[in-house]
Amino acid sequence: WNDIKIVLEYGMLSEPKFYEKAGDFVLYPTVDDKYYTLAELKEAIKENQTDKDGKLVVLYASNKEAQHGYIEIAKEKGYEVLVLDSPIVSHLIQKLEGDNEKMTFTRVDSDHIDNLIKKEETQISKLSDDEKENLKTVVEAIVPKPTYSVQMEAVDSNAAPFIITQPEFMRRMKEMSQTGGGGMFGMGNMPEMYNLVVNTNSELATTILKNEDKSAQESLVKQALDLAKISQGLLKGE
Repeated sequence: WNDIKIVLEYGMLSEPKFYEKAGDFVLYPTVDDKYYTLAELKEAIKENQTDKDGKLVVLYASNKEAQHGYIEIAKEKGYEVLVLDSPIVSHLIQKLEGDNEKMTFTRVDSDHIDNLIKKEETQISKLSDDEKENLKTVVEAIVPKPTYSVQMEAVDSNAAPFIITQPEFMRRMKEMSQTGGGGMFGMGNMPEMYNLVVNTNSELATTILKNEDKSAQESLVKQALDLAKISQGLLKGE
């Protein structure tokens, strides 16, 4: 399947009649080497991966190795993660979403797991609103702007203290403009922009906030950022 999939994906994008027939036999592999047709996939994930608004969320990875940490977190929740790694897959996803109402594709590293498939339950934050604001101010002063947009989120206390995500829409538009078509607003030339999610329930968030020593605060923030960069494969050079 992996040897021929790009030919079929190209056929689906360029030939409407082929697209209609392809729904019956085109396969969608998961990170665990299971292969589903679209109908089988919908059936397999509808129980667990329907969000609170009744939308079916299909999680996918474009690189099993690079996105390993994010995939493992999704699997812990019992979610299926597809491997969609061809260069034209952004175009195909756009088409599939247009033709399948109430279904959306989201890359597994585009947000914190609790935000990818929003359920009713909400996490309670250990920090007050004032403390969150203070922490945000501290982090924003150290983290390079405008590459990172800092967000405070109350997620599981065992989750990583800093999580780097890249908004699905921005990344997809950028990819589509690089592979031709969908090059709206010259997005292919836009600088990389990421969300830096600070887990306000992590011990490190409290430690950073309570630390009076500015240089110690800075080194904690920088180390947490470096660890988050490693999990996104963003740490390059020195």
